[in-house]
Amino acid sequence: MRQGTKIAIAQINCLVGDLEGNSTKILDMAKRARDAGASLLLTPELSLCGYPPEDLLLRPGFVRACDEVLNKLALDATGIALVVGHPVEREGRRCNAASLIRDGMIEATYFKHELPNYAVFDEERYFDSGSDPVVFELDAMRFGLAICEDVWKPAPARLAKDAGAEVLLVLNASPYHMEKQQTRYAIARERVKDTGLALVYANMTGGQDELVFDGASFVMNRDAEIVRRLASFEESLGFVEFENHMPVEGEIVPEPGLEASVYRALCLGVSDYVAKNRFPGVLLGLSGGIDSALTLAIAVDALGAEKVHAVMMPSMYTSDISIEDSRQMARTLGVRYSELAIQPIYELFLETLEGEFAGMPGNTAEENIQARVRGTLLMALSNKHGSIVLTTGNKSEMAVGYSTLYGDMAGGFAVLKDIRKTLVYCLAHYRNGIGRVIPERVITRPPSAELKAGQCDQDSLPPYEVLDAVMEAYMEQDLSLQDIVKLGIDEKDARQVVHLIRVNEYKRRQSPVGIRITQRGFGRDWRYPITSKFLDEY
Repeated sequence: MRQGTKIAIAQINCLVGDLEGNSTKILDMAKRARDAGASLLLTPELSLCGYPPEDLLLRPGFVRACDEVLNKLALDATGIALVVGHPVEREGRRCNAASLIRDGMIEATYFKHELPNYAVFDEERYFDSGSDPVVFELDAMRFGLAICEDVWKPAPARLAKDAGAEVLLVLNASPYHMEKQQTRYAIARERVKDTGLALVYANMTGGQDELVFDGASFVMNRDAEIVRRLASFEESLGFVEFENHMPVEGEIVPEPGLEASVYRALCLGVSDYVAKNRFPGVLLGLSGGIDSALTLAIAVDALGAEKVHAVMMPSMYTSDISIEDSRQMARTLGVRYSELAIQPIYELFLETLEGEFAGMPGNTAEENIQARVRGTLLMALSNKHGSIVLTTGNKSEMAVGYSTLYGDMAGGFAVLKDIRKTLVYCLAHYRNGIGRVIPERVITRPPSAELKAGQCDQDSLPPYEVLDAVMEAYMEQDLSLQDIVKLGIDEKDARQVVHLIRVNEYKRRQSPVGIRITQRGFGRDWRYPITSKFLDEY
């Protein structure tokens, strides 16, 4: 084997269904890798069609189109071998595949063995499992293939080892959630120690609906040590050099801290959702509260100030400091800013409903009218200008229904949908640590919806530290009510939060798609019935 053999890792941002665009990106990476002296380019899982293609896979024309583009890519890629992820259908079996392309030919195709069917994954709906290893020789080395979930179980890597592999190449479309990278490292170490194979892990990056792929591709040697790591949350072409069949240590890009990684995930999720769906920009209601302030900061960091429109819609209950802080933040970030007073519209609603409401005390009906007036105004601006409305509610509010259907829930993309309230504050401090954009009293004042005089969130909810602890235990960890109480949480508070989570499923079903950053968000991995009498007490 010649010295300094290079393997290139294409950490790319794919667009689901953009077969030509994804193929062009792969081909460009291949040319760059070839020019840098690489012998092979490894791409992520289903890189040709993007991940997850979901029910597009059920359309015969989609899979046929993938075949056509793959064959063309094989002809166009010269001077370097490629491993490309793609779907394939043969003899009535549809598989999640990885093909070795070399010298204009599709030389071998590997079918994914392990099909995840949990959390956000439902691959058993679409794919049939493979069972055979694929091992190929390159520069006197033998490489085995695996796809994502295959390395989470021992059998596929052992099959590759038994077939003569010396290095395992793993194609991944592994979505981000907090601290996911450490879990990946742990699983990879198990496979390396089990087989003695070095491992090259190529992961996708970019946003796809509610999922964000963080990249962070890496190489692990036979001693289970990280010897190469690519950047998180950005496209990258990385290289690993092998000498004497061992990967040589290269650049190990530092991992971002927790708040930094969450913030970057949110920015990437916003930028890709807006760009990939071809929206000209975004708008949001700026209230003077911390949630809308953080959403505004993320939008500007993701898209640039020129694509962001902030709208303050004061009522008689809106405090002067809310207006002042909104104006200050808009000036600081340089976004377009409008103020649309809702009081005249609100009073007209009440006048219209006067007969129907006669003799009845005021309640949330009057409060929600204000939120719905604001939602109507934002959607009118969206329809007129084409920008998408970013909703500003957080996971804690979504859990307990502290939001208004067709009001503050009206919009197209929920940036903070999976961000608990306590984490909202952490992210606000993190962003201000980079450069102060959120006024300090937005962070320090008690949170309020400002829909009635003197209103405070904690008038009707437990403190957010308690609410978030109950929500995480019940919703993310599936603990029963009594198990939550055993954690030291007051039973009254625990019962209140669990009850609110249960009865507000109908609202969550009508909420916009939002970015997932935890192991379980209120999205594709939360599938509870709206109509249900069951309460998990024990």
